[in-house]
Amino acid sequence: MEEMKKGKVYLVGAGPGDPGLLTIKGRECLSRADVVIYDFLANPVFLSYARKGAEVIYVGKQGGRHTASQEEINTLVVEHARQGKTVVRLKGGDPFIFGRGGEEAEELVAAGVDFEVVPGITSAIAVPAYAGIPLTHRDHTATVAFITGHEDPKKEQSNIAWDKLATGAGTLVFLMGVGNLTAIAARLIEYGRSPETPAAVIRRGTGPAQKTVVGSLASIARVADEAGIKPPAIIVVGEVVGLREKLEWFEKRPLFGRRIVVTRAREQASGFLERLSRLGAECVQFPTIEVVPPESWEPLDAAIRQLSHYDWLLFTSVNGVKYFLDRLEAAGKDVRELKGIRIGAIGPRTAGVWSARGIKPDLVPEEYRAEAVVEGLAGFGLKGRKILIPRAVKAREILPEALREMGAEVDVVPAYRTVRPDHDVDRVAEMFQRKEIHMVTFTSSSTVSNFMEMFKGREEEVKEWMEVVSVACIGPITAKTAEGFGMHVDIIPPAYTIASLTDAIVQHQFKKEA
Repeated sequence: MEEMKKGKVYLVGAGPGDPGLLTIKGRECLSRADVVIYDFLANPVFLSYARKGAEVIYVGKQGGRHTASQEEINTLVVEHARQGKTVVRLKGGDPFIFGRGGEEAEELVAAGVDFEVVPGITSAIAVPAYAGIPLTHRDHTATVAFITGHEDPKKEQSNIAWDKLATGAGTLVFLMGVGNLTAIAARLIEYGRSPETPAAVIRRGTGPAQKTVVGSLASIARVADEAGIKPPAIIVVGEVVGLREKLEWFEKRPLFGRRIVVTRAREQASGFLERLSRLGAECVQFPTIEVVPPESWEPLDAAIRQLSHYDWLLFTSVNGVKYFLDRLEAAGKDVRELKGIRIGAIGPRTAGVWSARGIKPDLVPEEYRAEAVVEGLAGFGLKGRKILIPRAVKAREILPEALREMGAEVDVVPAYRTVRPDHDVDRVAEMFQRKEIHMVTFTSSSTVSNFMEMFKGREEEVKEWMEVVSVACIGPITAKTAEGFGMHVDIIPPAYTIASLTDAIVQHQFKKEA
């Protein structure tokens, strides 16, 4: 009889919310797990790191109550491990700092289940750092204490030695204590901490919604209440809070607090999202285009079989290059088949795909649109030349028509097509209605048209939404399409690239604040 596969449990800390703070080992464990059992996470993007087909089970708090008791969670973890599965028990922050990871580890030992602990960056250190508050500093304090804020400071038998804690550590960090803030401050003052001690409350730390308020120990409860600070938040008490004014960085990023809708296709949006996020924006991914294969590969495959007949290959998008190379490989060929064929790319990103293959395109116009490609090709003498353009099924006809007028023989073949998704419409509409959106970005005319199609029948609502948000378009053609739908376009970058569009968005923000 074959021995049953032995399961294993990884107690993984997901960190405080910023996806960049998840450890490499934590992500590796998620990618291997058969089962992911998770609590409420500050950022649900962590679940996307789980491998396809993994069972994902939520056991955290929902609607103010736990969906599963700690005993039920322990049983669930053990049962899956005994079935020979690799289990990730994913917890916010660090599993051994107020995460009940120690209790769960004891249960695994009792059940004879192998386990490993993968520490996470606790909010106790990460959140103050993102607020510009170092917990220790040689000029202020060499001691720090972490305390649960859940315990009622007024209860008769406390597990916290308030008399020693109040003055025993230079910096005090209370986790999950906003509801008890008034009582915590009063107890610290009662046992000798100066009412003038600087204090801060930081809500949703390390994320785009981070909000920090600062006061004295005597005033912080009132300040936090007036600012509408709600959980989740942490409290920092100590002289180091005074360094925030000098060291604040996260909330000073140029796009911090701006919520920007990105309508670009999901496949191409990652670079744009990363740029905006690094600058502090909260990005709402709302692709109005989905890139899919054409209904038939035969026209492109037929053209690839006859590659030696062409003098030029022209590409107007990264997608065109990607699918062309995929089909070239499917035909059992590689880039050596392109010997003697000139290549034109509409812009630097499209050209970059070729450069990554060791091929330098013969033409990359300074202005990234079809008209500029035509102008650039004019000097090559195209009469009688054969040109292949692998592109989207539906696209502007300016390029092939102009090349034919110049005497070239042009074959246009579908390499991919774009379709309109229908998901997330209601969620994004609600955000517009609540005036939570600050900007919408469009990177092609199709993204504009599809955006309007997705809200068909609600055109008047869209018009109202657009009156109070900024509209950014990658170039004049996209802007013209947006204006045709009654939108006022605020941003058109000087160069029609994602990098230039990002820079223009930042400059627009600076102008608004001036």
